[in-house]
Amino acid sequence: MLSLIVAKAKNNIIGRNNSLIWHLPDDLKRFKALTTGHTIIMGRRTFESLGRVLPNRHHVILCNDMEMNVDNENVEILKDISELKDYIENNEENFIIGGATIYKLLMPYCSKMYITEIDKEFEGDVSFPKIDKSIWKETSREQGPADGENDFKYDYVIYEKI
Repeated sequence: MLSLIVAKAKNNIIGRNNSLIWHLPDDLKRFKALTTGHTIIMGRRTFESLGRVLPNRHHVILCNDMEMNVDNENVEILKDISELKDYIENNEENFIIGGATIYKLLMPYCSKMYITEIDKEFEGDVSFPKIDKSIWKETSREQGPADGENDFKYDYVIYEKI
């Protein structure tokens, strides 16, 4: 089963120059709590932006770069979307973590989306695809904690495929 996890601005921006624009420690803790022990699926640029292999997660990089090689037992490189069949069809929750091309490509195969909706617009060069409300239903919304560490108002929203 595929789920998607992302933090996005009010104007659907998700990044700039291959990095996050905002700093929301609580959202990072939530990302870690949700994805630890699971497979995370991403594109090459997202993997490079992580700066390291995240602990206690199996990393799948969807990449058509025939030269890409990562020497780590927790990293698997797939060259084609058809190679994701086992992750799409199994009952375990596997998380799509970006970037924009991967979100757009794999959103049709997802059954759930965990979206942090930030109540602010940002300048950026990477956008999240528009959510089609005829396909996705909001099933949960919780306001993120407002404290000195988290600079913006935001909500944790879960969407499930209708």
